[in-house]
Amino acid sequence: MKIAVAADERTGVAHAVVDELRKRGHEPIVHGALSDSERDDWAWASEAAARDVADGRAEQGIVCCWTGTGASIAANKVPGIRAALCADSETAAGARKWNDANVLALSLRTTSEALLGEILDAWFEAGPSDDAADVENVRHLDEI
Repeated sequence: MKIAVAADERTGVAHAVVDELRKRGHEPIVHGALSDSERDDWAWASEAAARDVADGRAEQGIVCCWTGTGASIAANKVPGIRAALCADSETAAGARKWNDANVLALSLRTTSEALLGEILDAWFEAGPSDDAADVENVRHLDEI
């Protein structure tokens, strides 16, 4: 699976995310500080990754900044993106299941490599719910 990845700094788990995705057989498309040719500010980097997802160049995205908050806000500005800031595996699983999140936002400050593995396990193992109420909620997001 192609996954757009953005970080505004080469710190914390920024490189570990890319390495872990490759180990899992995914193809990362890097943005921001992870690219030698792009602006590394969180708003621009996260937008670039989110646009890859929205435009179909990537199936999912992962955006990172110091807290993860700015990255998630920037990604969510792109129509069709449902970015979720996840600090643990249960939140990641729930974001995929109930919110059909297509972009994972992570904090470079608080996400350890061990926690990263758990979050990615949960993210990739979970899928969108087919419960009518969950589907209706996600569909309504496009109307807001």
